[in-house]
Amino acid sequence: MDLTELKKIREEKLLEHKRKKRAYYLKSKMQKKQTTATKKVQSIDYEIELFSGNFANKLKEIAKKQRIHIQSREEIIKQKMEEYKNKKQEYYTQNKKSRLEYDKEYRDKKKEKLREYRKEYYRKNKEKILEQQKQNRQKNKMENN
Repeated sequence: MDLTELKKIREEKLLEHKRKKRAYYLKSKMQKKQTTATKKVQSIDYEIELFSGNFANKLKEIAKKQRIHIQSREEIIKQKMEEYKNKKQEYYTQNKKSRLEYDKEYRDKKKEKLREYRKEYYRKNKEKILEQQKQNRQKNKMENN
């Protein structure tokens, strides 16, 4: 076999693969359409629902269903919250040392940044600060005399 034959065979196999892929796609698309078509929900006539006189009863019924659902899930929710709390507590106790080290490093970095900022601020505003201090001293001297 030479190179042209190999290219031709490769091209044929690629086209065959594309045809199979397209057929599979169309088949799955048709199946999805069929399943969604069978799941059509019965439409609600809101005129009848709202103005037939039993609107208050419908609201009570809905509220009752919601309450029952929440009560059925209440224990599971409480259990998950407790589980999360215990898991968090366990994590903090296990990693206490590393957290404290990290916190210390973080505070040290913040202090260093603050020192640098203060130095820079003082350097920039040195003349203003000295002038203000001089005025305050003169003011205090005048008040004392």
